[in-house]
Amino acid sequence: MRSSELGGGHEAARVHYASRLCGGVAARRAGTAAEDASDRVPQEHGSIRFGAPRGRFPQRAQRGWLYRGQNVVIESRFADGQNYRLAGLAAELIDRQVSVIVASGGTPPVVAAKGASTTIPIVFVIGSDPVKDGIVGSFNRPGGNVTGVTLFTYPLLAKRLELLHELVPSAKTVAFLVDPNNLNAKSDTINIGSAARAVGQKLVVVNASTERDFEPAFATVASQGVGALVVGAGAFFNSRREQLVTLAAQHSIPTIYELREFVTAGGLMSYGTSITDAHRQAGVYVGKILKGAKPADLPVMQPTKFELIINLKTAKTLGLDVSLQLQQLADEVIE
Repeated sequence: MRSSELGGGHEAARVHYASRLCGGVAARRAGTAAEDASDRVPQEHGSIRFGAPRGRFPQRAQRGWLYRGQNVVIESRFADGQNYRLAGLAAELIDRQVSVIVASGGTPPVVAAKGASTTIPIVFVIGSDPVKDGIVGSFNRPGGNVTGVTLFTYPLLAKRLELLHELVPSAKTVAFLVDPNNLNAKSDTINIGSAARAVGQKLVVVNASTERDFEPAFATVASQGVGALVVGAGAFFNSRREQLVTLAAQHSIPTIYELREFVTAGGLMSYGTSITDAHRQAGVYVGKILKGAKPADLPVMQPTKFELIINLKTAKTLGLDVSLQLQQLADEVIE
């Protein structure tokens, strides 16, 4: 298991956004002094996500096609986890006559951007299947004005359960924390239920769609004698990772997550693709589009490798012995 690889051979722009955020980015390429004098209004591109600000657009891309304050102007707006705001924020970006929209943090921001314009190029970073969700026509030929990167986090639930079972074989009952508002909630629950039965485990499903649901959900997990927990994929949980990691620690529940960021925040383990690589590839596509490429000609990028991250300090606190074999499988072991 090595870190996920998304696409290949393109110059990389490091584009980092907070999960589930809605924001706008105005950008133009640097030209000569004469060109700059005649081109006072920069081309703009916007980004749409769902959540609160947690990161920042980088000051520059690797090979210099993007320089904040020189050939990129960044203007951000945040939905603070409220889906109903996305359409209005997308409309604001359209009013700014942006050149590109980056939609990240789940399907809703992409839908909002796509609903706002059928002509402005849209680059997405999502975890689900964009073809199944009706966002693009196909992976190789997206068609229309939309392309991007998929993390494909949802099909990995069975593997996460398998890894958790290997670390905590004594857990006869496992819980699955899922956001019922997530478009994949039903299929995810069915899939992980099948995986649990395959290894002889009982599955307890607990729902959480708001922060207020977290405490009751973990109380339910504790009251039912759950020995381990799988946190479902999704932008909402990703944007609340510190709270989820804290609750898992408070209840002493071995937990596996989808992203490395949970483990660096103190979580036990994660298995999934690299969100950093996905955002970097989205930045590459933004650069290509600003240079004249069409979204319809840019295939949707998919991960080919995945990463297993284990936090040995957290495992020790939980009284778990991480086998040497499991440590050797990991891409990163945090001590």
